[in-house]
Parts: sequence; structure tokens; C-alpha cells
Amino acid sequence: MNNMPQLKEHWNETKGKLKQKFARLTESDVLLAEGKQEEMLLRLQLKLGKTKEEVLKIIAEI
Repeated sequence: MNNMPQLKEHWNETKGKLKQKFARLTESDVLLAEGKQEEMLLRLQLKLGKTKEEVLKIIAEI
């Protein structure tokens, strides 16, 4: 993810919006741990049935 530092800065707000948009997401699905960004993206891909690019686009648009 190119803008990971910026994403981390606003992640609490972003994850709240993701959980509103996709009610099936849990807190553990959107947990952004240091060095575990790829893991989180994979969890979101599996839960939402989207590609990595689609997940990144959804996050960028929120």
C-alpha cells in the first residue's frame, strides 16, 4: 500500500466507515497491526470476496 503512513493516521475513522458499509466486518477483520497490513488486506479480501485491488480502492474511496 503506497500511502500506508497516511492510512494509519486515519485508520480509526476509516475502519468505522468500513464496518458501517460492510456490516459483516468485525473488529478483528479491520485490525491494523504494525507490520501486518498484508494480513489485514487478505482478511478483508476473503470476507468481502474482493480482489486486493478492489479492497484498496474501497479503502481509498472512504
